[in-house]
Amino acid sequence: MNKNEFYADLFHNFRKLVEDNGLLNDEVKITGRALTVEEAIGNTERKDFPIIKGKEKLLQADFKGAKGQAFTDMPNNFHGNLKQIIEMPLRTNFDTAVYIATLNAVCRYLGMTYKTVHCKDGEPEKCALELVEYIKNKYGNPKIALIGFQPAMLENLNKNYKVRIVDLDANNIGKVKYGVMVEDGSKPIEDLLNWCDIVVATGSTVANKTITSVLIDKPTIFFGTTLAGTAALMKLERFCACSK
Repeated sequence: MNKNEFYADLFHNFRKLVEDNGLLNDEVKITGRALTVEEAIGNTERKDFPIIKGKEKLLQADFKGAKGQAFTDMPNNFHGNLKQIIEMPLRTNFDTAVYIATLNAVCRYLGMTYKTVHCKDGEPEKCALELVEYIKNKYGNPKIALIGFQPAMLENLNKNYKVRIVDLDANNIGKVKYGVMVEDGSKPIEDLLNWCDIVVATGSTVANKTITSVLIDKPTIFFGTTLAGTAALMKLERFCACSK
């Protein structure tokens, strides 16, 4: 499935969900704002998470008390109703983040998804350890393509499996992180995808519109809160052990 087809299907599914539940013209306001590091991830031992380094911000939408989040490199504030968000053109990364965070909040409100609020403090470490066991129990001893730098996951996966990683942050590319050379995710990754047995990818790929590059004929596990609603609407595998 190419990018245009994927997003056309996702947007169609979300609009239908909203219409079927009579929410399209609902005047309840949705607000989005970029969370501070402390709000988003708390106080972690590691200080190399992208959100701590300032590379990404966590945008949060609130729909009738249900929270939805999306990572973005273009944080801003937004206030509008659901109809406006569904119909607005997604011209920038911020527009897309508002849409995805809202989608997550609405899916959470309707009980279609859960774990839509990022874990904090020591929980990213716990999540990484649980991911190791999840993969072992479901896939055995696979070669893993890790899409996106998540330090706790990279370190723990590399202790237990053969791992290659790609990232978009120029400050990481070409450097060895936790024993693994970080490859350039902005370049074609066919070699990596041919090499691996499974893909473990950040859910932020749905917000930066690179998700279709990792949807291949191999198991793909997405992690994080950004993909919560999309995973439900598009039937994708998602692992997010410690989020709320």
